[in-house]
Amino acid sequence: MYELKTINLGVNCYLIKTNSFFILIDTGFSNKRVELIKELEKAGCKYGNLKLIILTHGDTDHTDNAAYIRGRFGAKIAMHKDDVGIVETGNMQYNRKEKPDKIAFIFKILTVIFSSFIKPDKFEKFSPDILFEDGFDLSEYGFDAKIIHIPGHSKGSIGVLTNDGNFFCGDLVYSAFGKPSSVFIDNLVDYNNSIDKIKKLDIKIFYPGHGKEFLAEKFFNNKIN
Repeated sequence: MYELKTINLGVNCYLIKTNSFFILIDTGFSNKRVELIKELEKAGCKYGNLKLIILTHGDTDHTDNAAYIRGRFGAKIAMHKDDVGIVETGNMQYNRKEKPDKIAFIFKILTVIFSSFIKPDKFEKFSPDILFEDGFDLSEYGFDAKIIHIPGHSKGSIGVLTNDGNFFCGDLVYSAFGKPSSVFIDNLVDYNNSIDKIKKLDIKIFYPGHGKEFLAEKFFNNKIN
């Protein structure tokens, strides 16, 4: 069993409380650090019991507080190996396509603009402690869940699927624009392969990086072709 707390800082950070530990999924921007720390401590996090920081991908809005939280609470940072270069350089274009698919062109423009405001030298670069592979079992942290590799938004995007069907999907799917959708796609082939992959899983509720949670059935009929 676990308890779930959503910390909305413009980006959804999800705090999981197991019988023994806390796990934080994504960390938000550093300009929201005071609010994040306040919410973590209010929930009971202290040095030593926040065991793991899971990053769904390398983008700054999900990783900007990771190094600080690791130092303050003694947690380990975990992410997929394919996005490590983003957090080690602070460059969100590190592993993205130089010539994006047509559908990804707007995303490419937006991330370039976005990156111009988030300079690599302002980002607290770090190296993760744990590199996830697809299917990584989180039960050793008291959390009955596994890691699902879902590239498309970035090469190293992952989701966290619990045994009861909750799926923390990062930026593969949004619900911030009215209905569940995928707007920011870097690689359309990877994205559609990831959607085909998760359609075969027992997902009941999506918990996205942006927007409110929603039933899986509200999304699966909207695959982009």
